[in-house]
Amino acid sequence: MGILQDLTEALARDTMAAMDEFGDERLHERVSKVLLDMSPTTQEAFMTAMRALLAERKGRAYLEATVKAKREGGTAPKAPFNPEAGH
Repeated sequence: MGILQDLTEALARDTMAAMDEFGDERLHERVSKVLLDMSPTTQEAFMTAMRALLAERKGRAYLEATVKAKREGGTAPKAPFNPEAGH
């Protein structure tokens, strides 16, 4: 990885930890604004890392709930559906 990706990924992971510790779900948005003031390139790399981490967290929670339900003989939760998402 390059220095930009290394730095922004580390910052994103630290931001996620702080979000969890303080229950602040929007902390990454404020960190992003600080980065944007100095470097739009760094801000975009940070937001890419944040989106990946947040999506992974959501996907993992769904997977864990599905596996638990199946193992216990229950019904898996429905996956969210957003026809406007384009995927």
